[in-house]
Amino acid sequence: MALLDMLGRRWVLRILWELRDRPLTFRELREQCDGMSPTVLNQRLRELRDVDIVFLDDPAGYALSAQGKELLEALMPLQRWADRWGKGWEGSEDKSEGETES
Repeated sequence: MALLDMLGRRWVLRILWELRDRPLTFRELREQCDGMSPTVLNQRLRELRDVDIVFLDDPAGYALSAQGKELLEALMPLQRWADRWGKGWEGSEDKSEGETES
């Protein structure tokens, strides 16, 4: 439950997603996260570092730890499911709109 609580915090999943390919400096990460508040970003990075999901790799910036990479890998089936669900949902919206117009 502790993991789900942490993953449910605002911006956490976005931070993990942005770090999926390469380390990012604080500034780069903030830009990738649509300029979120530096206070919030700092807090989330501290929380993720405390549980060994992210680490600071000077001078490259913040990166996923081995556990962070493993977590992201575990979340990928959920991402694939969400992609399929989103496509089906978009199709059902179109169908619903078409039915309303008749």
